[in-house]
Amino acid sequence: MSLYEDVFKNNAKWVEEKKASDADFFEHLSKGQNPDILYIGCSDSRVTAEDMTGVEPGQMFVHRNVANLVPNNDSSSASVIEYAVAHLKVKHVVVCGHYFCGGVKAAMEAADLGILNPWLRNIRDVYRIHRDELNAISDEGEKYNRLVELNVEEQCVNVIKTAVVQNAYTSTGYPLVHGWVFDVQSGKLIDLNINFEEKLKDIQEIYDLGTGK
Repeated sequence: MSLYEDVFKNNAKWVEEKKASDADFFEHLSKGQNPDILYIGCSDSRVTAEDMTGVEPGQMFVHRNVANLVPNNDSSSASVIEYAVAHLKVKHVVVCGHYFCGGVKAAMEAADLGILNPWLRNIRDVYRIHRDELNAISDEGEKYNRLVELNVEEQCVNVIKTAVVQNAYTSTGYPLVHGWVFDVQSGKLIDLNINFEEKLKDIQEIYDLGTGK
């Protein structure tokens, strides 16, 4: 039996388990969603957002791509943020990276990766911004781990740059933006404790879109 075929058996088992604990589970689910969190993470198959956070269906809106990026000209991530903040009214936006990220490692290799080149260039830009700190780290593994953290931080800044986040925060005090890293080796989530208000004030001189006026 292939993994592909197992998926449908697993789904049937999952349905029965949900109905056993709540006969009306899917009836309630069909009436809409009210997620509290927007999660922006990596597409890596080892990093499953719902499993590692323990959230239930309907509690977290999820967007995943290679290396958990929020590029300034990416309509996909921008549309997800717009919908989650303006329409679903999420209170938290999380950017979650992970150690041993293949996208981050690939970005720092001298190789032509075709269509991935412009996408991964966003990570090279993060390296350029933080070059002095990263070049001072002699251990290659520690350097990549730190780049993973800095990439998360810069993607959080990109989220904060958006008009919908600035406008919603000015009006309601939400959403708050957070940066996490998942440690694949230990299974633990690490909160980078990014100071959202400090980051917002730091970039407002340049990225202020006049939403508070």
